Amino acid sequence: VRTFLTMTRSLLVLSDWLRSLGVTRVVMEATSDYWRPPFYLLEDSFETWLVNAGDVKHLPGRPKTDRLDAVWLCKVAERQMLQPSFVPPPPIRILRDLTRYRVDLVTARTAEKQRVEKLLEDAQIKLSVVVSDIFGVSGREMMAALIAGERDPRVLAEMARGRMRSKTTRLVEAFIGRFSDHGFLLTTMLARIDALSADIEAVQERTEQELVPFAQAVARLDEIPGIGATAAAVIIAEIGVDMTRFPTPAHLSSWAKFAPGVKESAGRKKGNGATGHGNRYLARVLGDAAVNAGRTDTFLGERYRRIARRRGKKRAIVAVGRSILVIAWHLLNDNNTQFRDLGPGYYDSRVNLNRKMRNHVRELQALGYKVTLEAAA
Repeated sequence: VRTFLTMTRSLLVLSDWLRSLGVTRVVMEATSDYWRPPFYLLEDSFETWLVNAGDVKHLPGRPKTDRLDAVWLCKVAERQMLQPSFVPPPPIRILRDLTRYRVDLVTARTAEKQRVEKLLEDAQIKLSVVVSDIFGVSGREMMAALIAGERDPRVLAEMARGRMRSKTTRLVEAFIGRFSDHGFLLTTMLARIDALSADIEAVQERTEQELVPFAQAVARLDEIPGIGATAAAVIIAEIGVDMTRFPTPAHLSSWAKFAPGVKESAGRKKGNGATGHGNRYLARVLGDAAVNAGRTDTFLGERYRRIARRRGKKRAIVAVGRSILVIAWHLLNDNNTQFRDLGPGYYDSRVNLNRKMRNHVRELQALGYKVTLEAAA
């Protein structure tokens, strides 16, 4: 057992030492983001496995040090008791960094917009009560006028454009406030929002450049209801395009934590069937896609509405998100596979009419009615 620093020079010495020993596979434990430098450096020369730290825990009562952890990891790997975690190839990693950074920028911009709304509320300016998006063309012009010193509610309300002109009377009431020392903070916040918007656009342009080799995959995923070009880019960045890493759609759903866990002992199921915590970036885009699909007149839309009525919207989001993930697996796994929507009437076409009639008759008989069925002319 030898100890090496994580500096590049030391990692190169580690690589030479392992190669001199005839090592073919390197197994390492995932520790936050600190696994990346040694993994990326060693993956070119060895079969490198990244394993879940929870799978290599020491047995209770055993001493634990970094050296003993390395020995234990080696023993568990020798006995084939580990499975490698999914680490995408370099092109997908670059794309993943861009899509994740874009999500973080959008989150930061949303937080800044909320600060602006809070500042206007502090100044007794009720613009957000009347206008659905205060950062539209009219809203930005009104806020610019406030910063410039305009205080007349009627003048500010007359800046409304388009359909907002019908809300002029309410806008006059909304601008009757106490906007005095808020101009500096509002100017700073709006500048920050504009800077974040520019950064988001720049990252989006670079993402589109990196997506050129995967243009066909993006187009295929874009056919799924609820999935757009941006969502398709995020899905590819998180799961890649090589589905051999996930032998079946069930493996992919389980990895993404879109499949309920099963815990059973002595014939009794334990727990509430929760899915656990998976890839939050993938979960976010699948959740949004499921909600968007629920508004469409498609098979996925009908599936969402059926489950939402019976079991609630949260379970419907997970179920439809899993369906989208299964469809994505099939489209990425075989380039000859074509997406075909089953239609909103798929469930009705699969219903056994005789059984449905019997159920309705039983319900009416339970209410005390005598039922006679007669075929319509």
